[in-house]
Amino acid sequence: MSGHGAGVANPLAAEAIAALQERGLKVATAEATCCGLIGGLLTSVPGSSAVFVGGVAPYSNRLKQTIGVPKGVLKEHGAVSARAAEALAMAVREWSGADVGLAETGIAGPGGGAPERPVGLFFIAVATTDGVRCKRYVFEGSRDENREQCAEEALRLLVAVLEG
Repeated sequence: MSGHGAGVANPLAAEAIAALQERGLKVATAEATCCGLIGGLLTSVPGSSAVFVGGVAPYSNRLKQTIGVPKGVLKEHGAVSARAAEALAMAVREWSGADVGLAETGIAGPGGGAPERPVGLFFIAVATTDGVRCKRYVFEGSRDENREQCAEEALRLLVAVLEG
């Protein structure tokens, strides 16, 4: 993300906005760890208001449940899991009225990791009318670098899903 001058849209974000526009789809985000980075990248693109509904930063489990993530998913699988990311993507899609829900959850660091769930572990999910696609990532960087990599990969996954 760094290296883009003021007023210059992120190329992946521009690609995502174009893909949404071409298909006449609207997207909403649920950023449990990035807390607005993805939405910020999307809205750096002129014309994004036609396809970006908005986003939520459900950092707490309570807010995840408020937008529609079942308590059982969080209790059984944990907030940082493929099931939680999928549930977040479906919930934000439904809650916002968007055609596409884009969600992420992860452990940015520097603490909070464990051997089975290391720092840098993220799950990113995209929910559409066709279902949900989720990918697991393990980034190796600082807290900020992990969050930035997650935001970039979320845009990349969104484009991949839209382009089929």
